[in-house]
Amino acid sequence: MRAYRMLSLSAAALAGTLWLTACASHAPPDATSAQAALPDTPLSASQRQQWLDRVTWGASDSADAQLQRLGLQRWLDAQLAPHQPPRLPDQAQQQIAALEISQRSMADLQRDVAAQRLAARTATEQGQGDGEGARLRQEVQRHLNQLAAQAQQRQVLRAIYSPAQLQEQMTWFWMNHFNVSTRKAETRLWIGDYEEQAIRPHALGNFRSLLEASMRHPAMLLYLDNASNAKGRINENYARELLELHTMGVGSGYTQADVQAMAHVLTGVGFSTRDAGAPPPRMAPALQADYRRQGFFEFNPSRHDYAPQVLLGQPLHAKGLAAVDEALDRIVASPATAQFIARKLVLFFISDDPSPALVQRTAAAFARSHGDIATTLRALLTAPEASAQQGQRFKDPMHYVLGAVRLGYDERVASDVRPVIGWINRLGQPLYGHETPDGYPVAQSDWASSGQMAARFDVARQIATRSAVLFRADPQAPLEQPPYPDLAQRATAQARVAQWSAASRAALAQARNVPDWNTYFLSAPEMMVR
Repeated sequence: MRAYRMLSLSAAALAGTLWLTACASHAPPDATSAQAALPDTPLSASQRQQWLDRVTWGASDSADAQLQRLGLQRWLDAQLAPHQPPRLPDQAQQQIAALEISQRSMADLQRDVAAQRLAARTATEQGQGDGEGARLRQEVQRHLNQLAAQAQQRQVLRAIYSPAQLQEQMTWFWMNHFNVSTRKAETRLWIGDYEEQAIRPHALGNFRSLLEASMRHPAMLLYLDNASNAKGRINENYARELLELHTMGVGSGYTQADVQAMAHVLTGVGFSTRDAGAPPPRMAPALQADYRRQGFFEFNPSRHDYAPQVLLGQPLHAKGLAAVDEALDRIVASPATAQFIARKLVLFFISDDPSPALVQRTAAAFARSHGDIATTLRALLTAPEASAQQGQRFKDPMHYVLGAVRLGYDERVASDVRPVIGWINRLGQPLYGHETPDGYPVAQSDWASSGQMAARFDVARQIATRSAVLFRADPQAPLEQPPYPDLAQRATAQARVAQWSAASRAALAQARNVPDWNTYFLSAPEMMVR
């Protein structure tokens, strides 16, 4: 192995120059061969890399070997219907199992935090020392931050090491689609459970079930205020976002009257943290039969507006919680929902400028399958229009960082993924951190600013020269030598370089050592797209 030397300023400058000169003229890899590849036809190394970049969080040598061994049809079938639960490498599985959010039930965690808050409030009210109440409040915040951080670590471990890579991408996609932010109220407490119980089980399942699971979870009910939506105190926040961001999309034909009707329908939809065996709240005898409790979800008919409602031009016939179900069925069945979800999927996987035919093909699959996500994805991923647009999806920070780590270290499991989370944060996409309900954008214009690219060069240099921080159990321990991967030895890296522009290959040829080569490689224009 060549001796390690820190990357020089001239190396960083060369990487920056390479991007600035090439981004205007960079063309995606030729897709004609991908179009011609049949499911049972062996794929070239370049074609396999394109499929891996699209379906997984990033190509690696082991993932490439699996695709080559199974063939495209069997491999894609496995990604669309993975074994449950997917088996991660033992070291990654052990790290997840050791987390508090894995070892304790959500009910126990919620009771602990409630008890901590009560103790802080009591100490303040009773004047137990000048700082005791403040100290206990800080302890509550520390615990909430710890729970959110553990959810981040669990997601990153699964994203890097799970064999069910499409499920992991779709879990991230739907978490972003049904976005809740840990910066509001106590969503930090609930975020891990929201992903685990509401989103992940339905990531490749049925959209109607996914929508309902999101609606019923305390994280969403808190974040968009439906927990406080009641007869006589109408809150339209969740109803509006359900129509605008979660299903039909803005400009699709629904009206403000529909938002108001949906808000009335959703009155009484909330959650309860009372013990599961506790009696229901007091209510009029005529309403008791309508009361529902499942887990934390609660439908309280005393808070529900039973007035007749008209939604999307037609009256709702059911009452109580059944009216909520009827409304969701009608919204999901709307052609506008199929179009909105299809376009969002195509934007995520394919391009900022997708083929209208591809959107229509994907929407038709969604409608025909009654919102079956795996069926919709199969239609999208295997469409000839998708093959014709290979390599046009600009990577957001998650794809950029996770792809680099997967490529560099493959199946070697990091003992500490917090540096990965730090790199993603550095690039402006902290997990569960987007404050508004629209989620993180995916367009190139949102992630290709000069500031973003400068930050990517810095992250590329960190991965290229000091990514051994991932394998230190003790943050104070010295880094192993050499403290970087040798990306040039990765077969999937070689397959990429063979397809790159002459300018990018010329820049790589100027590398004086492994860290230089790694940095030039990760900073190349071609590494910014998938």
